Amino acid sequence: MPYEPRMVRLVPNGPPDKGLTPLELDQADFQSPLPEQHWHVFFEDDEIGLTVGVWDTTTMQETFGPYPGDEFVSILEGDFAMVDGTGNATRAGIGDCVAFRNGAPMSWKQQGYLKKFFITLLSPNAETPQIYTADGAVIIVDPDTPLKASSKPGEPIEREHISFRNDTGNMTVGVWECETAEFEMEPFSVHEYVQVIDGEATITEAAGTTHNVRASDCFFIPKGTLCKWSIPTHIKKYYAQVAT
Repeated sequence: MPYEPRMVRLVPNGPPDKGLTPLELDQADFQSPLPEQHWHVFFEDDEIGLTVGVWDTTTMQETFGPYPGDEFVSILEGDFAMVDGTGNATRAGIGDCVAFRNGAPMSWKQQGYLKKFFITLLSPNAETPQIYTADGAVIIVDPDTPLKASSKPGEPIEREHISFRNDTGNMTVGVWECETAEFEMEPFSVHEYVQVIDGEATITEAAGTTHNVRASDCFFIPKGTLCKWSIPTHIKKYYAQVAT
């Protein structure tokens, strides 16, 4: 049967029949002793270097160097510090959603256990960009940031703030909200990772499958997924979109 993209709900422990898989690690990637790490990949597109999954780790610090990809994460457990070349650290923890810039020189450091959902974009054909500072490369997305109107008169009321756009312009991270709306069934135009901040919506796929999503739910909609959104009163979300 031909491939038909479908919405994917992200669950912290991976699918019940699979769980999380241990990762084989290389000491060269760490300036600390080797941690224990596991993951599950919910979606990947090798052609563009897109991966969506859940990942966990014990105490560790990575080797200092260029960050491997543009990434957006939701921290489910624990906290971490992203350390730059001067020793300054940007800290984030449980409940935070954070974007990272591909190629920025820094080192992930943490004490104790951490688990995150992630969407990473690292093109297999692109050279690592030459970036000499981590300034502005770690963005903790503020759910309360002021939003600007993004819809036209007569359309459902939508507001948005773009918090991060990668250097190649094909990954965008931000906050979006919408009032009561019934959107048409149509193919999704981008890959999108979502974490609902508040409110709710029903997403219906072409085959009739419905997904009710509400605060704290995380999911991924691959490009081309035929679906429609129904928003009874209001929804607000973090998002990370990848255009191809």
